[in-house]
Amino acid sequence: MYTIPQRILGEALLQSAYEHPDKTAVLIKDLSYSYRQLNTQAHAMATHLVNSGITKEDRVAIYMNNTWECIVSIYGTTMAGAAFLIINPQTKPDKLLYILNDSGAKVLVSEHQLRNDFLQILHDTPHLREVIVTGQPDSINPFPNIRMTGFENLISANSEQSSQLPSVIPNDLAALIYTSGSTGFPKGVMMTHQSMVFASWSLIQYLRLRDSDRIIVLSPFAFDYGLYQLIMAITIGGAIIVEQSFTFQKTIYNLIDQHQPTVFPGVPTIYAMMIATYKKAPFSLNCIEKITNTAAALPAEFIPDLKK
Repeated sequence: MYTIPQRILGEALLQSAYEHPDKTAVLIKDLSYSYRQLNTQAHAMATHLVNSGITKEDRVAIYMNNTWECIVSIYGTTMAGAAFLIINPQTKPDKLLYILNDSGAKVLVSEHQLRNDFLQILHDTPHLREVIVTGQPDSINPFPNIRMTGFENLISANSEQSSQLPSVIPNDLAALIYTSGSTGFPKGVMMTHQSMVFASWSLIQYLRLRDSDRIIVLSPFAFDYGLYQLIMAITIGGAIIVEQSFTFQKTIYNLIDQHQPTVFPGVPTIYAMMIATYKKAPFSLNCIEKITNTAAALPAEFIPDLKK
């Protein structure tokens, strides 16, 4: 059973990696990653950031899908004492530019397949020093004042390095969570380590989560509901099953059958689609013990169907 941590986000990962290093932490499609792997790669990312001049509470923007590299970047940024902000990969270039400049991000972590979007705006980002990109960074023409670094090369080069990482206190800034901007420009909500640890533990205690739980996440990590599923899973020493969205229902049901999640966080539209599909062709979700909901109230008529 997990023990109550700690004061900062990264400590939960360190504890889990120490107590059960070979236990599965992350499941993405057919790939599984252990706590040892997550801790090692996050530490490599943190080492690179610190050696590159990133200091406490500097902003690191993560413009990615729900991927292994995204998770490594979140915890690597935390270990470096910097503050992460996750930008939905569907964000258009003009809004991406606004968020980067509003946050003062010094590092952008992204994916090769998103290069056409972020390359459009790099010339107008005065705070940005480095872009870390998965895939093939050498094919991207660098800007004079911005260093281009390959994610895979970064991890490989720093995995064996031992670097003194900064000390972080509970009141330090951990993250900026940007609003959708539906009523104007997005606004960055400042989250300290203390507030995020408290929020995650409140949810863990309320839901009575255990270290044997497996949480499936369908929401983007840029959405606080999706992000907290990850934080809770790592905090309890459980596992997170990662998917990009609920677009392809059959894929999701196959994923559930394969990885057997015990916790299913969703929104009413997802549950409506599941119920409609079940009525046409029943399927088993017996592994799921807890369902949570956000975005809007769950219609009362859904409850009997979901209990089936």
